[in-house]
Amino acid sequence: MPLLGTGGIDSTDWKTALMLKFAIKNLLSRSVRSFLCLMGLTIAIAGMVGLFSIAGGLEETVSQTFGKISGIVAMQPGAPIPLFSRIPRAWGAEIKDVPGVAIVNPEIWSRVNLIEGKPVISPPRFLFGTDLPTRLELKHGIYREAIYEGRFLTLEDRGTLNTVISRQIAEQHEKQIGDQIEVNGQTMNIVGLYESGSILLDVAIILDIEVVREITRFDPESVSCFYIEQSGEIGNDELVEKIKDQFRGRELASWQPTALALANSSNTNLLQDFITAIDDALKGNTPTEKNSASKAGQGDSKAAISDLKIEKTEAESAESALEVRSASDWGERLDTFTADLDIFLGLMTGIGVLIAMLSIINTMLMSVMERVVDFGILKANGWSDRDVMLLITAESSLLGVLGGVLGGILGLIAIAVVNWKFASQVHLYASPGLLLFGVVFSTLLGVLGGLYPAIWTTRMTPIDAIRRG
Repeated sequence: MPLLGTGGIDSTDWKTALMLKFAIKNLLSRSVRSFLCLMGLTIAIAGMVGLFSIAGGLEETVSQTFGKISGIVAMQPGAPIPLFSRIPRAWGAEIKDVPGVAIVNPEIWSRVNLIEGKPVISPPRFLFGTDLPTRLELKHGIYREAIYEGRFLTLEDRGTLNTVISRQIAEQHEKQIGDQIEVNGQTMNIVGLYESGSILLDVAIILDIEVVREITRFDPESVSCFYIEQSGEIGNDELVEKIKDQFRGRELASWQPTALALANSSNTNLLQDFITAIDDALKGNTPTEKNSASKAGQGDSKAAISDLKIEKTEAESAESALEVRSASDWGERLDTFTADLDIFLGLMTGIGVLIAMLSIINTMLMSVMERVVDFGILKANGWSDRDVMLLITAESSLLGVLGGVLGGILGLIAIAVVNWKFASQVHLYASPGLLLFGVVFSTLLGVLGGLYPAIWTTRMTPIDAIRRG
């Protein structure tokens, strides 16, 4: 290592330039070791960007999705989504009478098992039955406004197997307007294609509600949910509370997983209960107003439904029998989920980061030990311990900066490939803030990784350093 002249000691700018020059030269002189260390850091940062892009993609998808939904949804308490909800069909008329409600559209949702004779696993597809007269009255119809080709359903489509499907489903099964598509054994006529731009919405096969009810053998006295469009007379939050108040004290079973429902069953024949419960679920049977006269051992369907009900306490009776959610409510629930997801992803990322940091420490420590004579000569020529520490941390910082930049680029490439390859299943998104954080974090790792070797070097006197060499 060339020595500094005395004139350079008093020049901070010159000294800084020389430090950077030495740092680059030393890294290049040990290219294999430096490369391996850089790759470890790059992969760690790329992994961090990739993992956190899952939560970022979810947040962006949620924002895009619920930004399109202006109305509110009423469904069974506890149900995570309308697919699992069952509420009395007759309640729609009561909701319509609540001040501030303009239109109430009943909906039925059901999972699609087969398309063109092939099982549907991922991404999921759903039969969406909607009441056409009220659907067409909506000022803001999500699917109607998202028509890509063809037309939306009209009153003439009631009772028919005419359907509107997402462009995504059409491309997956190579279908177009005028073609037929077989769904759950039913041959349907495609009259329109829609594209909402959200993977949460582009999953539906839309039909007249009564057609879906017949296909799925859905309970004739129930629906999955009600989509409610406001009149604008009162705010969303106030309207939500008014609807809840309308059904406060009613007795309707809260949604629960089948296994939990079976655990609450009074029937001792669990196998029979299980088979009955599965059959009811497939048929779309619903929990309705409680039937206290139901007794254990009854074999009819009414007894089975009664077994699935949850006994309510007096305290619970004051709660509303309907769960009413606005778009903001959905967003808040998913924000909570993404916050928890960030913690989990952070813990997973921490493992890779720890390995990368240990790699930097090992690389820099080996490099320092090989150059103890050089550092001794520098200190003998007037370099302070601080100067030596800055030189060593400059090398590790360069690794950190390069690792952050390369890791961000690699992460973006991986995200683009995943989004292209699995466009209908996932959407990953890395925000500029996440990329900037990756670079800053990587640089910080570099600085921290060089501190221990730097401190170890400063503990030696110039004579000790020269003797060690």
